[in-house]
Amino acid sequence: MPDFTRLLTALLLTCLSAFAHGEKLRIVTEPWAPYVYLENGQAKGIDYDVTVEVFKRLGVEVEWQFLPWKRCLAMIDQGLADGILDIFQTEQRGTQLFYPNEPLSDVEFVLFYANARPHSINSLQDLRGLTVGTSPGYAYASAFSESPLFTREPAPTHEANFGKLQRGRIDLLITDRRVGRHLRKDLGLDREISELPLVVSTQSQYLAVRRNAGMQELMQRFAVELRNFKQEPAFTALNARYAGIPENFPATVEQQERSTP
Repeated sequence: MPDFTRLLTALLLTCLSAFAHGEKLRIVTEPWAPYVYLENGQAKGIDYDVTVEVFKRLGVEVEWQFLPWKRCLAMIDQGLADGILDIFQTEQRGTQLFYPNEPLSDVEFVLFYANARPHSINSLQDLRGLTVGTSPGYAYASAFSESPLFTREPAPTHEANFGKLQRGRIDLLITDRRVGRHLRKDLGLDREISELPLVVSTQSQYLAVRRNAGMQELMQRFAVELRNFKQEPAFTALNARYAGIPENFPATVEQQERSTP
């Protein structure tokens, strides 16, 4: 038994150190601005930049791949990727993935409507008979996902959802507040689409990895380094930059996330 324990410990340490010796960690994610996205072929975003910095401090090289969210989940299921960025923690996923005990960010799912067709929504009960645009593969709160009062209609992309809302093909759409604001501005729809104050749900986003040998230890180290980084001025400046406010603005840094995704 002692020999077996020593062998198992050595195996775990070998797996854990592999990424520090040339083997890259393969991470998939979906563009989800401002958390992670591509701009002129350059990867960036709040959670992306934080993750890159943490892995840099850990000495781990990362290979990134940007795909539709359902494809990202399939890559994890098939063992074609080691990790996935900005994923929500669910009981089902917990059997397949290791999560650090520190989230990257928190997201607020809210509803957006076309100004030409306003709706007064104070609770999910007020959605009765309406059609709400959703994103495929995303895990929303069960009260929203399982309600029989309204119809949920997925679109292939977030941009497509905003187009459907603008044209009146759906009554509302649901997405993270910051993501919706970013897309609305990017698509030139600031004067046509608005958000409702109702927060449907709040969830935390994580970097998670497959349950392979050594990965749990990697996530423990990731969590420690992430917590340390969050206490630094560089983290505050990063959040301020993506929020579009001066880096010396005296504001409390928010944490953010995606349940679907």
